[in-house]
Parts: sequence; structure tokens; C-alpha cells
Amino acid sequence: MVKPTVFFIILIGSLLSADILTLYKSGGKKLMEQQMNIPSYWTGALVNKDIRFGYFERAFSLLTCNKEKGALELYIPDRQQRFSLKKRYGAFTGKNPGDKLSEGDLRTPVGIYTLTEKKKNVDPFYGPMAFVTSYPNLYDRIRGKNGDGIWVHGVPISGTRDPFTHGCIAINNNDLVQLDQTINPSNTLLIIDSSLKQWTNPAAYSAILAALYQWKYTWSYNDIEGYLSYYDPAFKRFDGMNYEQFKRYKERVFAKNEAKSITFHDLNIIPYPGEKRNLFWVTFNQNYVSESYQYKGEKSLLIRLNNDQSISILTEE
Repeated sequence: MVKPTVFFIILIGSLLSADILTLYKSGGKKLMEQQMNIPSYWTGALVNKDIRFGYFERAFSLLTCNKEKGALELYIPDRQQRFSLKKRYGAFTGKNPGDKLSEGDLRTPVGIYTLTEKKKNVDPFYGPMAFVTSYPNLYDRIRGKNGDGIWVHGVPISGTRDPFTHGCIAINNNDLVQLDQTINPSNTLLIIDSSLKQWTNPAAYSAILAALYQWKYTWSYNDIEGYLSYYDPAFKRFDGMNYEQFKRYKERVFAKNEAKSITFHDLNIIPYPGEKRNLFWVTFNQNYVSESYQYKGEKSLLIRLNNDQSISILTEE
């Protein structure tokens, strides 16, 4: 009789990474979880994957805004999650250069945002409609950035306007109507940078994916020391909780020594725009079940990829 451990080793050796991932997500065992902690596992999963804008398990339409070039580009994924340029629009952005810091500074923010609302009835100055963005996002808020009302909108229906905005992104009205007919706002990401750069590094994504599953492994099996090692000393949670407060809170939770089931779905890793090229925005749908607590919903992290290919979590929500 083949021993169970030998059977699983043979099974893992005979399956493609995608097959292991499917089996894991449907309730795989501890051995398969350990496989996902190894960067080489993810190297195979990234072969032929389009990672110019990030690693995506959920299909998003992407709007990318290059403020220097005054361009808003729409990329649509195909069934293989490969992005193709659908349309390039000329765009007005904030009068002043640089990242938005405060209300009234006339700057368009640099960051990753969702489209939270479509406004159908707007002042004619903003054209026929507008998309409201999620500025300020989590990373903006923990850095003390403020202001709101950053939209993607049109231009005055009558009359003229200045060739800049107070911080919004403005495009031609016909283009705005076409964009509205093309995208699903709830399934569209907006990436804004001063000078957008595509970032392709399979080794970095493999390291991040492995580290995220290592972090989840320590969390699942109540390894408090290993779990906390993934958090930066300057960590600040969405509610303002700092690292020491977070550590004490998690120590109380882990002390219960409860069995946990934690699964990730629709994991996305996106290089965060700006001057620092080692920051990544991570989102996933999480299903957490323990004896005393259950949670199902989206989780967001901002992480730093360190020189030794480890990660540090800077904030989470």
C-alpha cells in the first residue's frame, strides 16, 4: 500500500500548478498549502501570464492615466487575462504637478482607485456625466492625505474651459459616453501616475505570492511570531491601530489557539504607482472561519517587497 505522504508527493509532482491551485482552493490539505509557500511553485503559474500591470486572478478593465502625457488609456482583458489597448483618450488633469496631498492643491492624485459611482446628473460644466473615484484610498488616508471629489468627467457642454482641472481627470464628452458604454464601473480599476511605467518582473511576483501564502500559513496555524514578522514596525491599520496595538490584539486572538480555515480567492497584486517601485497593492476575497469568528469579504494590503525578497505589510483593511 502506498503511504498517504508518498501519494501526495506523487500527486503534486504530476499536477500542473493550476491544478494544484484548483485543488487547494476546493479544500486542499496542509501539504498543498506548504507547496504554495515556495517561489518556484509560482514561477510555473506565471508562465505566459500578462503581468505588465500586475498579477490578476479577477478580470478587471484597466484605466491608466499618464499625467505627463495627458493620456487616459483603456485596457480590456481577454479570456486568458491578457490586456489589450482598447482606446487612448486625451485627458486634462490637475493644474499643479505632483501627487495630491490636500484639498484645494489643484493636483491629481497618484495611486490605484476604483470607480465607486456613476453620476448621471451633473453640472453641465462636467459634461454629460461623471465617474466618482475612491480617492482617498486606504494608503492615502494613513498618510494623512485629504480632499475628495476626484472624478473622471467630461468638458463643458457649452463654452470653453482651461486646459487643466482642479484635480479630476477630464476627457472629451463623446469619449466619455463611449467609455461609459464600454466598461462596467464596478469592475474597473483606475491607475494614475505622473509618468506611467509598466512593471514586469516574474521573480518579484513569485516572491510576493509565496510570501503571502507563507503569511497565511502562519496565520492559519497560530504561529504568532511568524505571523507578526510580516508586519512592518511602522504598520498602521485602517482604523489607526499602530504596530504595538495590533501586536497585543493579535496575541490575544492567537492565545485562544483555535483551529482556523482561511482561504483566498481573486487575488490581485498591482505595483503601486509613484516614485517607490517596491510597493504593491494587494486585494483578495477572504473566507475566515474559526470557532469564535467568521468573516467573508474583501481584504486590502499595501506591502513592500524587500531586497531579500521578503515582504512587509505596511497597512491593511
